[in-house]
Amino acid sequence: MSEKNEQIVVGWREWLALPDLGVPSIKAKVDTGARTSALHAFSVEPFDNNGELWVKFGMHPLQNNTDKEVWCEAKVIDQRAVTDSGGHSEQRYVIETNVSVGQKTWTIEATLTNRDSMLFRMLLGRTAMTAGNIVVNSALSYLAGQTLIEHMQDSLQDNLEGNFE
Repeated sequence: MSEKNEQIVVGWREWLALPDLGVPSIKAKVDTGARTSALHAFSVEPFDNNGELWVKFGMHPLQNNTDKEVWCEAKVIDQRAVTDSGGHSEQRYVIETNVSVGQKTWTIEATLTNRDSMLFRMLLGRTAMTAGNIVVNSALSYLAGQTLIEHMQDSLQDNLEGNFE
C-alpha cells in the first residue's frame, strides 16, 4: 500500500480492482461530477447477518458482457436517495469496500445500481477521489499502469472463473 498522502494521477477512465468483492479488474469512469461512487449491481437482496443489514448482489464486471457474473456480499452502511445525471432519483444501498488503483488501495463508499445500460460498470466519484488523493488528467486514459483491455478481460476471466455462473 502507498502512503495515504501520496497523490496518484489518473485519466478520465481507469482500470480499478475491488479486492473485497473478488473483482481483480473493472473499468471505471473517473467522474468528478458525481459525489458518490456507483457500482453495477443486479438481483440485490438484503439479508440479516448477526443483526446487521447486508446485501447479496450480482455484477457483470466486463463491459458489454452480461454472460459473466460475479456474486458479492457486503455490509450496508446506509441507504440514500441518489439522483442520476438524467434527474431520476433512486433509493440505493450504500456499501463500503476497498478499491485499488495502480499500487494504491483505500476504502470508499459505493452505491449499488443496475448499470447494464451504461458504458461503464463503475463510476469513481469525488468523495472516493478525495479519500485516495486522486488527481485527474481528463485528457488522458489509463494512467494507473494497467494493461490493455484484452489482457485485463482475460485475466479477470481466469482469476474469477470459480465465481462466475
